[in-house]
Amino acid sequence: MEFTFRTDVGKIRAHNEDSGGVFKNDIGVLAVVADGMGGHRAGDVASAMTTTYLQDVWGEVEEMATVVDAEKWLIEQFEQINEHLYAHAEKHSECRGMGTTLVVALCTEEFISIAHIGDSRAYIYNEFGFQLKTSDHSLVQELVRNGQISEEEAEHHPRRNVLLQALGTEREIKIDVTTLQVEEEQHVLLCSDGLTNKVNHDELKAHLEGAGELSIKAEKLVHLANERGGEDNITVALVHYKEESNERSNAQ
Repeated sequence: MEFTFRTDVGKIRAHNEDSGGVFKNDIGVLAVVADGMGGHRAGDVASAMTTTYLQDVWGEVEEMATVVDAEKWLIEQFEQINEHLYAHAEKHSECRGMGTTLVVALCTEEFISIAHIGDSRAYIYNEFGFQLKTSDHSLVQELVRNGQISEEEAEHHPRRNVLLQALGTEREIKIDVTTLQVEEEQHVLLCSDGLTNKVNHDELKAHLEGAGELSIKAEKLVHLANERGGEDNITVALVHYKEESNERSNAQ
């Protein structure tokens, strides 16, 4: 596996409320993208607390033998983070109302378990095509599911950024988890909506299937979102299962 991570403040906002990273241990890598929201700088706090927590607990994991273990671990971590964020906001008035989206890919040599809440997304690209593996927890996506609007209408809907779920905003949360088997030459793309609001499905695919280093692919995606306005923070995490699976991974 090789991996890379990029986050950018964009062209309009004064500070970056996105956070994340790709963290390696003996089991594999944990890719994380969190998009914070709410209050003066509280979005920064929520996403940074989330990333730090996941980096720390992943560093302590010594065994992850089965898919059941991986999915259970992810759900437990999401619930723990939610409790931490909710309690922090209650104790610190400047953080009231803070929250964060979160998408995580737990990548081993055998399987990839993906968990998410909010509208940060996970995509998979392999020989079977390019597929979105998460469903936004948003008002607009709910309208699509109910048949009230089309996918095309959702892309430009004025309320497309209204979330129905996030970490830290409510005591009870519902986490979506899915697991996929590993394929050769497979890419895992995690990103915040600062990317997907500016770069469409086909363009994301085109950037992944092209030649070039993984870090350059991530940089080009961020650059394209900025080129088209960059009104939001932009974050990209990429994991690539190379054919030489035993080749040493490296963070870019």
